[in-house]
Amino acid sequence: MKWAVVCWLVLSLVSHIITCGETKSDGYCNLNRSCPTSSINGNSCHEPLNNKCQIENQTNPNISDAKCCMEYVDNMWASKNNQDAIKTMQNLEDFLEETEINETTSITTNHLVAFLFKPKGSFGGLKIHANEKEAKANKVVTSSKVSVHLPKELNVGLKNIIVFCMLTWDNGTMWNQTDVLYESRLVGVSVGGKNVSGLQERVNITMNLTTVINNTQEPRCVFLNFSTNAFSSDGCLTLWKRDQSYITCSCNHLTYFGVLMVTPSNLSSEDTVILKYITLIGCSLSLFGLIISLLLFITNRKLRTDVSTRVHISLAIALILLNVHFLISQQTAALISTGFCFYIAIALHYSLLASFSWMALEGFHLYILLVRVFNIYISRYLLKLSLVGWGVPAVIVSLVVIIDKDAYGHAPLNPSNPNDTTICYITNNTVKDVTTIGAFGLVFIFNMIMLVVTIRQVLSLRHDKEFGQSNYGRVKGDILVLLGISILLGITWGLVFFSFGSLTTPGLYLFCILNSLQGFFIFLWFVLALRKTRKSPTTTSSETRSTS
Repeated sequence: MKWAVVCWLVLSLVSHIITCGETKSDGYCNLNRSCPTSSINGNSCHEPLNNKCQIENQTNPNISDAKCCMEYVDNMWASKNNQDAIKTMQNLEDFLEETEINETTSITTNHLVAFLFKPKGSFGGLKIHANEKEAKANKVVTSSKVSVHLPKELNVGLKNIIVFCMLTWDNGTMWNQTDVLYESRLVGVSVGGKNVSGLQERVNITMNLTTVINNTQEPRCVFLNFSTNAFSSDGCLTLWKRDQSYITCSCNHLTYFGVLMVTPSNLSSEDTVILKYITLIGCSLSLFGLIISLLLFITNRKLRTDVSTRVHISLAIALILLNVHFLISQQTAALISTGFCFYIAIALHYSLLASFSWMALEGFHLYILLVRVFNIYISRYLLKLSLVGWGVPAVIVSLVVIIDKDAYGHAPLNPSNPNDTTICYITNNTVKDVTTIGAFGLVFIFNMIMLVVTIRQVLSLRHDKEFGQSNYGRVKGDILVLLGISILLGITWGLVFFSFGSLTTPGLYLFCILNSLQGFFIFLWFVLALRKTRKSPTTTSSETRSTS
């Protein structure tokens, strides 16, 4: 009898070790249960740091398993290990989406509040309100921290679960960056079985402010990019004004969102307003001048037969498109129709790239005139230039639309200040940097080389013609020609590369004044060319290569 009791005790101990050291067969927290420090329905949720809350068989996890996994994530964030914490948070999102529930449920741990919403009919949108203890649907909670408005466009089915998850931890600077996440809080929203992005009706996440934002900081809405483990503002707008008691993040996709407190740019609000008016007036004058230039070109036969003038008019048409779409972009962004904003964003991007292309072709044409000089006949020259000038931008824009259609939409006019005026343009910073700044960088380098070559050629020809003697009138004329060529080549756009640090404000003023008036300067160029044509006793040949 005594040996039977001993055998029973041994078997019980072995059974306890097995069940405590292995994963619970009907659960998904996937935790080693060697030292129960907390339990859900009698099951321990203490775990080693290599656990990832993974689903391992076909049975959906239940609410107890979900809370167990949430406690595991709590412990991971307490460890302050960025890589592991971010990975477990992503796994938690997937885990909660697979959790089996019969009705809408709220789950809370030390630093996490989760809300699982199960639709009971057709989805007409949803509002979720949450504090640090609970979350509710379409009902305000006391001491609310966050509210989320999900649009009808999500089209959530009866078999889909909407997952809301709010994480608040103790250290907002654990991301190894100077900017601090407001109240160390991330808000995650997802829909089970759906990868939501490119929404026309935006998701609005509103965070109530409990502390005053000082004048040296401003909020910026961001989301956590799991592929880079870094924050990004792509697809998100920050709706906030100073002294406002809340911040609204308006985004076109679902993931984990937060508010970074960033240092604002050196540009004051007064300078911003002045620059806006300068740009508006300059673009309007340019648009007017370019349209007049186009009419002069159409009505004057001598101008139409000059090859150089036809190259100039192509640049003028590109700038007309650029100014038209830029001037209406802000008003379009204020409209409800996101489809029209999408079109304006594409058109604005295309016209900007077309302008850059024709600036580069102006440099190439200048090279043909001044360097090759002899044997410069090229079959179907203008047709080939047109294929490059209009075709290359079309290819670039088409590739962007094919790869990432969501790259176009509502974007802040001033990227360093997301609370600034919104326009319809590129929302993806990588696409913007590569296709605009990168593309113009190449054009700028090429045209700077062409400008240097032009200056050398002009000085050389002038020296030979005048036998080394200078003439004030001719020097002044040469300077005007070079200034005109600089405008055609878009050299003034290069000021964007020098607008930083202490040069930010003066650099932006020069950039806005000179480039917003580029079209007006081209108009003056056309007027001078027309006067010169009328004074000339000879008719310009269709094969003329005059830069006038």
